Amino acid sequence: MGASTIRPGPSLVAMLQGGYWLITGIWPFIHLKSFVWVTGPKQDYWLLYTVSVLITVIGGTLLAAGLRKRVTQEIKGLGIAAAAGLIGIDVYYALTDVIRNIYLLDAVAEAVLIVLWFWVRSGEISEKSV
Repeated sequence: MGASTIRPGPSLVAMLQGGYWLITGIWPFIHLKSFVWVTGPKQDYWLLYTVSVLITVIGGTLLAAGLRKRVTQEIKGLGIAAAAGLIGIDVYYALTDVIRNIYLLDAVAEAVLIVLWFWVRSGEISEKSV
């Protein structure tokens, strides 16, 4: 059994990230009280909702691409870049005590997603959308 047989396909990685982002993105809209209890109080709820909408939309896009098996280089780039951006925000603001350290767990999850994207079987990435 070669290493290529155990590598995840791009559709699986897109669905994993998409599902994770969709769930975390809609959480504040579904039950704000539990979200704030876990992540800490917020100064600007409009900003929380803005970020939540963006995470939900990106998550939905990744999930749809994965389910339709139409993962392009652009979708892969979106997944990697968005996860990297959240890692930077999570780590910097958690370590400067602006946000709770629970966000460091999200940074780890985002790092795992990036590793999966780089490990994915690249031959299965669509070169063009149909």
